Amino acid sequence: MSFAAAAASPRNRVLAVCAALVIALLAVAALAPLPVSIVVPGLTADVLGTNKGQQVITITGTTTRRTTGQLRMTTIAATQPDASVHFSDIVKAWFAKDEAAMPRDAVYPTGGTVQEIEKHNQAEMTQSQDAATAAALGHLGLSPSKVKVSLHLADVGGPSAGLMFTLGIIDKINGNGSGGDLTGGKKIAGTGTITTSGTVGAVGGVPLKTQAARRDGATVFIVPQGECSDAQAELPSGLRLVPVTTLDSAISALKALNGGGGKVPSC
Repeated sequence: MSFAAAAASPRNRVLAVCAALVIALLAVAALAPLPVSIVVPGLTADVLGTNKGQQVITITGTTTRRTTGQLRMTTIAATQPDASVHFSDIVKAWFAKDEAAMPRDAVYPTGGTVQEIEKHNQAEMTQSQDAATAAALGHLGLSPSKVKVSLHLADVGGPSAGLMFTLGIIDKINGNGSGGDLTGGKKIAGTGTITTSGTVGAVGGVPLKTQAARRDGATVFIVPQGECSDAQAELPSGLRLVPVTTLDSAISALKALNGGGGKVPSC
């Protein structure tokens, strides 16, 4: 015996309409661009060396010394501020160790064109370099009216290289104060802003910066103390974290690391 199919009930029709709407919304969400940037480990640069054929740190007005080892500033690279990032990109970044999805506002200043954002980032870099110079010369007791420091680092913006610039200036002029290098001949990387008084500030993207540092051969990473937990999240094998809060604490940690006495801080 056969029966004709029964007409769909009102409830089933409502469920079908709701399901179609959910599917449509998910499709829109998957395809719609989101206010997010995808970031990855960026370049690193030895501030004691050269960048694109030019010395990163040039000092006049006082004697300088030959250095060994490296002090590598670290960066993250992000999708362009006008790039479209979709839900599928965020899912991919979620499962990748070398990618992260960050709110675009946390990566770029809001309300500007690409050119305006680049100008803003370069201005922050210039301010960071000025603060690094003031902090280094202040630490060494040198007058900025007599000692001139020029910093050159192409294609990098933002303030997060401040600490490494400061350490680089000090290493080129005074080393560890006892005739040796601040680095002890090691490849040391790091990140952190700096104020003219020598306070080290937090930055973003630390887990990706540690990966960039290890990729480029660093064995030690100087990190703002408040970001220890972030740095430990995806810490590459063979990279030692050294947390600092001030320029003085960074110099003391480097001296201790290289056998100069004292305890090396750890996260």
